[in-house]
Amino acid sequence: MKAGMFDYKFVTEQLNSIWYGLNYTSYNCIYTFLFSLRKQGWKNVPRKGPVLLVANHQSFLDPIGVGLTACRELSYLARKSLFKKPLLDIYLKSVGCCPVDLEGVAKEGIRSTLELLSTGRAVLVFPEGTRSENGLMQDLKPGIQLLIRKSNAIVVPVGIAGAHEALSRDNFWPTLCPLFLRGNHGAIGISIGAPIEAKLFTALSREDSLKLLKDSINREIIQAEHIRRKK
Repeated sequence: MKAGMFDYKFVTEQLNSIWYGLNYTSYNCIYTFLFSLRKQGWKNVPRKGPVLLVANHQSFLDPIGVGLTACRELSYLARKSLFKKPLLDIYLKSVGCCPVDLEGVAKEGIRSTLELLSTGRAVLVFPEGTRSENGLMQDLKPGIQLLIRKSNAIVVPVGIAGAHEALSRDNFWPTLCPLFLRGNHGAIGISIGAPIEAKLFTALSREDSLKLLKDSINREIIQAEHIRRKK
């Protein structure tokens, strides 16, 4: 950059980083003090380069919870209907949300995720396609296997426990588990597993690839349940 020239890109990046940091700090306080969030495995998320985080989906609380655990700026897919209100549209885009027609790994979601990964972003995907009705992990949509093969990105499994009890898809009000009060089933635990090379999935059949991914996520769910506050 020549002397006297103003680097808008650099300033914009710095402002975005500060804004993301402010949101991270605020939500970290909320999740820690109101949901007794316990987390582990943040060192398993590569600091740079394209990364595909794949997690089970229990609640609207999941995306922020995983973002707090990953300790890296993440990109998220969100339904286009959430972006209809101008102020909410601006906010969601400012914290890394990308609008798509459908949740999960449908055609548009795959295309949007590939575009984000091509720029070196870390993207969170819920391969079940939607929130679980009972908190248990559902079958994975086959589109996730295609996404891994086309992106060739590092895959990081994530397990979430307690978010369904804290705020299920049938409830409007959350069940809180305040940090300094007696524990209850509203506590949340999140565990991030070791990164997996994409070639381990692409070398398998679609069925075996989906099984490997589901098993990897399930192992982290068990770990998340283990660290989750019980009392």
